[in-house]
Amino acid sequence: MALVLTQDETMLVDSARGLLEREAPVTAFRALRDSGEPLAWDRSLYGKLAENGLVAPIVAEGDDGVGMGIAAAGLVLEQSGHVLAAAPLLSAAISATLIAGAAGDSQHVDLLGPIVAGERVVAPALDEAARHDPSLIETRAERSGDGWSLSGAKTAVIDGHKADGYIISAMADGAPALFLVEKGASGLTVEKFTTVDSRNYAKLTLSGTPAVRLGEGDASAGIAAGLDVGRALLAAELLGVADEAFDRTVSYLKERRQFDRVIGSFQALQHRAARMYARLDIVRGVVLKALRALDEGHADATWLASLAKGTMTRLARDVMMEAMQMHGGIGMTDDFDVGLFVKRAQSAGELLGDDHFQTERLAAG
Repeated sequence: MALVLTQDETMLVDSARGLLEREAPVTAFRALRDSGEPLAWDRSLYGKLAENGLVAPIVAEGDDGVGMGIAAAGLVLEQSGHVLAAAPLLSAAISATLIAGAAGDSQHVDLLGPIVAGERVVAPALDEAARHDPSLIETRAERSGDGWSLSGAKTAVIDGHKADGYIISAMADGAPALFLVEKGASGLTVEKFTTVDSRNYAKLTLSGTPAVRLGEGDASAGIAAGLDVGRALLAAELLGVADEAFDRTVSYLKERRQFDRVIGSFQALQHRAARMYARLDIVRGVVLKALRALDEGHADATWLASLAKGTMTRLARDVMMEAMQMHGGIGMTDDFDVGLFVKRAQSAGELLGDDHFQTERLAAG
């Protein structure tokens, strides 16, 4: 398993970085947040990402995708973390994984093609509890004529407030199953809530809501696969967020003067920065290994996905704490960009299981 980027992956990173730095700098995210835009992400940016094959590169070529795999999706998410890009990349990748694993062949292109093209946002709705617990599925599916109807509730639905459709887990015939529900469906109520990082999520309430079942039989394995991909991709995004916060902190240490000296000349701060650099470099390998393992169907892929997410969540939290302290008082203010990275690290760290959840999962084997 190579822990270096291929030539194609390097080109992908360069393409993603160039587009995101040009079209979605951190100032753009701040402006979007301050504008009160209810969507909370940039449709124009999302369209440009799709045009360049950067939305769900995980999707196979036969399903209208570019077929570069999970590692490629992770590299794109990492670059998005550097600029705090407001685009539904994570939800697209998770939903695409769920569809590819559960839907019948005849459903693939119809469902995946519009996602890859950036024409539809399909949000995964898998959580029901305040704390991530994928084993808790109380939403029920019942046969209704030739189709199905769903009753229950979902929470923390990523990009769910303005999604065009939802991939929803529910119990059907005594086993977990996946269903597609379209926006505006009867009996569907969508309640938006905003997290500390200014991203919008949704709580869904379903009451006899019509749905289309994706595939047949027990979907437990497909749901688990989608969550593993989501955890690894979140780890990649957190790596980008932490990397950028570190780079900005080092730049500040080289500029800020105190006691007639650049504060970066103080050995105590140099040692703290060096520890951050070393830890980031080590965990970078863990994240890439998890992404590669998922691509290759490695036996330890699930374990590695949790390891990457848990380790990166802790590291991002530590890097953010150091970044705030080394910036001094201004690091706590909203006017300074480092605070935006702190908030994203906090929120992303909680998604799909925080570091405590991942540690418990690893300990359970």
